[in-house]
Amino acid sequence: MRAVNFTVFLVVLLAVADVAQAQPASPPGNAATQIGDTWITVTYSRPILRGRTNIFGEGESYGQTVYSNAPVWRAGANKSTRLKTTADLQFGDHTLPAGEYSLFVELKADGWTLIFSNHTAKDNFQDSGDGLWGAYGYSADQDVFRVAMEVEQIDSSIDQFTILFFDVTSTGGSLAMVWETTLATAPFTLAQ
Repeated sequence: MRAVNFTVFLVVLLAVADVAQAQPASPPGNAATQIGDTWITVTYSRPILRGRTNIFGEGESYGQTVYSNAPVWRAGANKSTRLKTTADLQFGDHTLPAGEYSLFVELKADGWTLIFSNHTAKDNFQDSGDGLWGAYGYSADQDVFRVAMEVEQIDSSIDQFTILFFDVTSTGGSLAMVWETTLATAPFTLAQ
């Protein structure tokens, strides 16, 4: 009986060790909402603070840490963040046609700008082709449009970068990004 228990223990230990090794540093995430018949989904990777503080920086260096030598932030980690919508959306004065887009953010200490881009995404940085890995090779000539985000500081620290939808109604909602003590939002409606 002890041999069976030890064998079960060993199998469980190896399975847990295998799962721990397989966990990526920035696990995949997704956010989704449904408004009527419309689905809006965001796929991205979710970096973790891991003890870092002031992740976005300050002053002239604001945003540089998360840019990782790219011209803009990929709004996450690894593969470029992607948004897919089954209907046209309205962000301020701009209409986003139904389809799939890369999301980037231009970070400045005095405000964030959300960028909807026609850049395609690579699944791996080693893949050949025209798509981007993260924001490396980003070019503004592929922008569909840019929209200012509302940025505020929150009282709690969020350890893992998160994209979510909130204040969703039958006509729209807000796309939000939160990490550490920074919350940035972009309200939208279904386009008429």
